[in-house]
Amino acid sequence: MQTREPVPYVGRFAPSPTGPLHFGSLVAAVASYLQARVNSGRWLLRIEDIDPPREQAGASEQIIETLQHYGFEWDGDVIFQSTSFESHEEALALLVEQQSAYPCRCSRSDLADAKRGPLGRIYPGTCRAGSEPGESSIRLRTNNSEIAFDDILQGRIVQRLESEGGDFVICRRDGLIAYHLAVVVDDEIQGVSEVVRGIDLLDSTPRQIYLQQQLNYRLPGYIHIPVITHQDGSKLSKLTGAPGISLREPKKTLVRALRDLRQEPPPNIEQSSLAIIWSWAEENWQLGKLFECKAIFNSA
Repeated sequence: MQTREPVPYVGRFAPSPTGPLHFGSLVAAVASYLQARVNSGRWLLRIEDIDPPREQAGASEQIIETLQHYGFEWDGDVIFQSTSFESHEEALALLVEQQSAYPCRCSRSDLADAKRGPLGRIYPGTCRAGSEPGESSIRLRTNNSEIAFDDILQGRIVQRLESEGGDFVICRRDGLIAYHLAVVVDDEIQGVSEVVRGIDLLDSTPRQIYLQQQLNYRLPGYIHIPVITHQDGSKLSKLTGAPGISLREPKKTLVRALRDLRQEPPPNIEQSSLAIIWSWAEENWQLGKLFECKAIFNSA
C-alpha cells in the first residue's frame, strides 16, 4: 500500500488594507503564527489588496510596520494578492468554460425580495439558464449536496449551499474578483495547509471548499478561533470603529492577546523583552485551551 508524503505545514495571515491593524486582527495573527511555529511550519503574510474602492491609502505599509514592531517574523517576502490577478482570471475562465459558473445581470434591487436563508438572500437562479448581454457579475453554480468539514475547534460544520444561499458571486459587475475565489486561488498557489482565522468567517468556508472542489485543489485544514467583541457584543472590526493597535506598548498588548487566547502567560512577563515573550508563547502554545470558549471573547 502506497503511503502519502506528509504535507509541509504552511500557515498564513491575510489582512485587508482597509485600515490599521486592530486588536481583533492581532489576536488572529498571534494564533495563526503560533500554530505554524509549533508545527515547525512556514508562516506567510499576504496583504489582500484586491478591492481598491475599500482600501485606505497607506494601510498596507502601516499593517506591515505594526506586525514588525510586534515581533512577527514571516517566511519569505510579503505577498500582495493583487499580483495573483492573472491566476484569479485563469481560475475564473476555467469555471466558466466547464459551465460551473455563468454571467448574471441581477442587481441588488432585483434580489431585494428574494427569500433569506442562513447565508443571506438566497439567489433564486434567475440567470442560470442564460441572460442578456451586458455588464454582468459571474456566479458559481451550486447544488444541494452537503459540503462538510471538521473544524479543529468548532467541530463538524455542514452546509447545503443551494438552499442556504444559492449561487454566489465570484467576479463582481465592476470586474473585480470576489473574495471567495481570490482567497482559494492564493491559498492553493502558496501551498497553505491550514487556515487559522476568526469564527466570523466560518460560514464562508463551505463556499470556499466547494470552489476548491470545482478547481480540483487540495483542501487545507481549518481552525476558526473566537473573535474579540465590544462590550455590546458586536464584533471588534474596522466597520464597528475598532481603533488601530498602538505601537507604544507592544509587549503589554501582545501579552493581553495571549491572555485572550487563554494561554496564561506568567505574571509580569510584559516586563521582559519581546523575544522572551514570543519564546515563551511558542514553547507553551496550547490550542486546546480554546475549546472552553469556542465562539467569542469580550474585549477589555
